[in-house]
This record gives sequence, structure tokens and C-alpha cells, in this order.
Amino acid sequence: MNHRIGVISDTHGMLRPEVLKRLEGCELILHGGDINKQSILDELGRTAPVCAVRGNNDKEWAASLPETQQLDIGGKRIFMIHNRKQLPEDMNGADIVIFGHSHRYEETYHDGRLWLNPGSCGPRRFTQPITMAVLEIEDGGPVRVEKYEILHKNRSSDREKEGFVPGNIKQIAETVMRDTNRGRSVKEIAEKNGISEALAEQICRLYLTHPGVDADGIMTKMGL
Repeated sequence: MNHRIGVISDTHGMLRPEVLKRLEGCELILHGGDINKQSILDELGRTAPVCAVRGNNDKEWAASLPETQQLDIGGKRIFMIHNRKQLPEDMNGADIVIFGHSHRYEETYHDGRLWLNPGSCGPRRFTQPITMAVLEIEDGGPVRVEKYEILHKNRSSDREKEGFVPGNIKQIAETVMRDTNRGRSVKEIAEKNGISEALAEQICRLYLTHPGVDADGIMTKMGL
């Protein structure tokens, strides 16, 4: 029997139609974390059963999601975690390790295992590609990986769709930074500034993870 398994990660509150199309026909969907809201899992669940782990951006709503998952499919043991740096020493003889967090696609074989990061298929980060993967596991046979890259539209229309405002993005970044210092939530910041939660979350994350960065630095890191 051949098992077709969809593998995605770092959707950050955005589920693209192209992703759902690629997941059609999968018997299971694995999500590597940073989901950001329950509705993403609900929508994925209408395509196939979902197995997910909690990412560092999955807060109170995701309290019931585990930090790691282990499952056996077609005689292969799969271990899932969001951040590879937090892997435990004992992975129970895993044949496949699935992780996310970096937003960068990775498919390597070492230590007798397949290490797979499907990248991010949510809001485009900087100039990184939008990617996902599909695993094909044959009972007692080999494991095949299909990488899919979702082509983004032209730069300006893609950014506008995802909440970017090219004309005043520097001003928005400055305001988001101030609101972050005041302890406002991503949702509050997005509503106050009339931007998407995805954009507010991206600016907040860059500001908090790069001490001393200014608005110009944030724009550079966003590829603007």
C-alpha cells in the first residue's frame, strides 16, 4: 500500500488555495507548527486528518497541542517537532524527522534518517520561496519526497495581498515597534494600524529578535 502524506509548516495564519490543492488526495496532513490559529487546522481537516505540533508562535489557543508527535506509517517511524534545535536525544528510532521554524526547505539524509523541513507556505518571508512537501511511503518500501514550490505573484500585488502597504511601510514599521514596546498584542497592533495580523506579527518578530534594529533595518530584513 502506498501512503501519501502532506507535510507543511509555518502557515502563520494563512492557508493558500494552492496548498489545499496540493494536499488533495493525501490521507494525512502533518503540520510542523507556527499555525497561529485554530481555523487553519479546521480548514486543513476538511481535506484530510491533521497531525500537528505546537510552534513558538502558537500561544494560548494551542495549549492542547503537543510539542512533539510520533507516528508510524507504512513501517516508517516519524518524529515531529517545530524547532530542530529542541530535539530530544532519544527519538525512539525515528526513520523520518519533520520540523519547521526556519522557513527554509531542507531535505537531507544522515544518521540513517530523512530530515525534512517543508519550509513555509504561509506569508512570504523576505525573499524566501513558498514551499511544502508530500511524502510517499510504500509499505515495506522506500520513502519518496515531492517538493512543491508555490510561485508568488508579482512583488507588489503579492505584498499588498498579504497586508503590505508599499507607500508607507517604514511608517508602519515604526508604529508597530512603538506599539510592541507598549505591550500591545499582535491582534491589537494589526487592528490599530489597519494591517494584516501576518504583517504585524512579522514586524514584531523581527523587532524582538534583533535588538537595536530600526525601521530601515526591518525593511531590509523584509527584502523591501
